[in-house]
Amino acid sequence: MKVLLVSEGVHEEAGALEAFVRCVAPRIQSCTWDCSSRNDIVTRKGKGQGFFKRAVRWMLHARKQGFDALVLVIDQDRRRESSRELDEAQNEITQTGKFPRALGIAIRSFDAWILADEKALTSVLGYDVNRPKSPEDDRNPKKTCAKLLEKCTVNMRPRDFYAEVAKRADPQCLCERCPKGFGVFAARLQSLSPAA
Repeated sequence: MKVLLVSEGVHEEAGALEAFVRCVAPRIQSCTWDCSSRNDIVTRKGKGQGFFKRAVRWMLHARKQGFDALVLVIDQDRRRESSRELDEAQNEITQTGKFPRALGIAIRSFDAWILADEKALTSVLGYDVNRPKSPEDDRNPKKTCAKLLEKCTVNMRPRDFYAEVAKRADPQCLCERCPKGFGVFAARLQSLSPAA
């Protein structure tokens, strides 16, 4: 299955999102990354709110480019309505048909998924990391990740840190500790199958 991966940030681009996708859905053979904020993909016309329209436009673009499916992940940040808009786009068939998609929203941000598995963090950072209370409730998971990386004795760029943690993370652990974001996203990934 050839998949278009769409997300917001440099950490996802560097391989972290693809690692999460492959650990949940190993049948995905090929991934191509693109940035969700591309101006030529955004549409301002038609029914639905911002993220709904953007997700629909990405599905249409992925199908036109010959991809078998779309995987799109955005951060919730402070927009509570983002989850509802992506849920609507996940179920939309009027404009997109049954084009396969797994749309995810990271609560509060993608960085929370990096914090979910203390064993993966310990393995990558080389020191014991305590189990997080609730990554989805962390007010600033990006800052928490930066603080963990500061303590590391190995010189590692943040993007490489994210990718390595994602490669070692246990998807079941992420589903349990980030149920509203990663749990929903993982279920959608597992149900992906090529369009008939």
